Amino acid sequence: MQITSMVAIYFLMWAFSVFLVLPFGVRTTEEAGAERVPGQAESAPHVFSPGRFILRTTIVATIMFALFMLNYEFGWVRAETFDFFGGMKPVN
Repeated sequence: MQITSMVAIYFLMWAFSVFLVLPFGVRTTEEAGAERVPGQAESAPHVFSPGRFILRTTIVATIMFALFMLNYEFGWVRAETFDFFGGMKPVN
Protein backbone atom coordinates (compact mmCIF):
# COMPACT_ATOMS: atom_id res chain seq x y z
CA MET A 1 0.00 0.00 0.00
CA GLN A 2 1.32 3.43 -0.88
CA ILE A 3 2.07 5.97 1.84
CA THR A 4 -0.44 8.43 0.40
CA SER A 5 -3.19 5.82 0.71
CA MET A 6 -2.15 5.12 4.28
CA VAL A 7 -2.28 8.82 5.17
CA ALA A 8 -5.69 9.21 3.55
CA ILE A 9 -7.07 6.17 5.41
CA TYR A 10 -5.61 7.43 8.70
CA PHE A 11 -7.23 10.84 8.13
CA LEU A 12 -10.61 9.19 7.47
CA MET A 13 -10.29 7.10 10.61
CA TRP A 14 -9.32 10.20 12.59
CA ALA A 15 -12.39 12.05 11.31
CA PHE A 16 -14.59 9.06 12.20
CA SER A 17 -12.98 8.85 15.65
CA VAL A 18 -14.03 12.42 16.38
CA PHE A 19 -17.64 11.27 16.51
CA LEU A 20 -16.75 8.25 18.65
CA VAL A 21 -14.84 10.29 21.22
CA LEU A 22 -17.02 13.40 21.33
CA PRO A 23 -19.69 12.25 23.83
CA PHE A 24 -17.26 10.77 26.39
CA GLY A 25 -16.01 12.77 29.36
CA VAL A 26 -18.37 15.69 28.75
CA ARG A 27 -20.11 17.25 31.74
CA THR A 28 -22.88 19.77 31.32
CA THR A 29 -23.05 22.93 33.40
CA GLU A 30 -25.82 21.39 35.48
CA GLU A 31 -23.71 18.29 36.20
CA ALA A 32 -20.79 20.50 37.17
CA GLY A 33 -23.03 22.40 39.61
CA ALA A 34 -22.47 25.78 37.98
CA GLU A 35 -24.85 28.51 36.83
CA ARG A 36 -25.86 28.44 33.18
CA VAL A 37 -25.26 31.49 31.01
CA PRO A 38 -28.50 32.95 29.57
CA GLY A 39 -29.08 31.44 26.12
CA GLN A 40 -26.76 28.47 26.76
CA ALA A 41 -28.07 25.10 25.64
CA GLU A 42 -28.72 22.61 28.42
CA SER A 43 -26.55 20.03 26.67
CA ALA A 44 -23.56 22.36 26.15
CA PRO A 45 -20.35 21.20 27.84
CA HIS A 46 -19.29 23.12 30.93
CA VAL A 47 -15.61 23.11 29.94
CA PHE A 48 -14.30 22.03 26.55
CA SER A 49 -10.65 20.98 26.45
CA PRO A 50 -9.57 20.78 22.79
CA GLY A 51 -6.11 19.42 23.64
CA ARG A 52 -7.47 16.45 25.56
CA PHE A 53 -10.13 15.89 22.89
CA ILE A 54 -7.53 15.82 20.08
CA LEU A 55 -5.29 13.48 22.10
CA ARG A 56 -8.14 11.03 22.74
CA THR A 57 -9.21 11.15 19.10
CA THR A 58 -5.64 10.52 17.94
CA ILE A 59 -5.25 7.53 20.26
CA VAL A 60 -8.51 5.94 19.07
CA ALA A 61 -7.69 6.62 15.40
CA THR A 62 -4.19 5.17 15.79
CA ILE A 63 -5.55 1.97 17.34
CA MET A 64 -8.15 1.64 14.59
CA PHE A 65 -5.54 2.29 11.91
CA ALA A 66 -3.16 -0.27 13.43
CA LEU A 67 -5.92 -2.89 13.40
CA PHE A 68 -6.74 -1.97 9.79
CA MET A 69 -3.11 -2.34 8.70
CA LEU A 70 -2.71 -5.64 10.53
CA ASN A 71 -5.86 -6.93 8.83
CA TYR A 72 -4.57 -5.64 5.48
CA GLU A 73 -1.27 -7.45 6.01
CA PHE A 74 -2.58 -10.75 7.41
CA GLY A 75 -6.07 -10.91 5.83
CA TRP A 76 -8.05 -11.83 8.94
CA VAL A 77 -11.32 -10.42 7.57
CA ARG A 78 -11.92 -10.50 3.82
CA ALA A 79 -14.87 -9.89 1.52
CA GLU A 80 -15.48 -13.63 1.45
CA THR A 81 -16.09 -13.54 5.20
CA PHE A 82 -19.35 -11.68 4.60
CA ASP A 83 -20.52 -13.74 1.62
CA PHE A 84 -23.45 -15.51 3.27
CA PHE A 85 -25.08 -16.68 0.05
CA GLY A 86 -22.12 -18.29 -1.74
CA GLY A 87 -21.95 -15.91 -4.71
CA MET A 88 -18.22 -15.16 -4.47
CA LYS A 89 -15.43 -17.64 -4.99
CA PRO A 90 -12.44 -17.59 -2.59
CA VAL A 91 -9.26 -15.98 -3.85
CA ASN A 92 -6.19 -18.25 -3.72
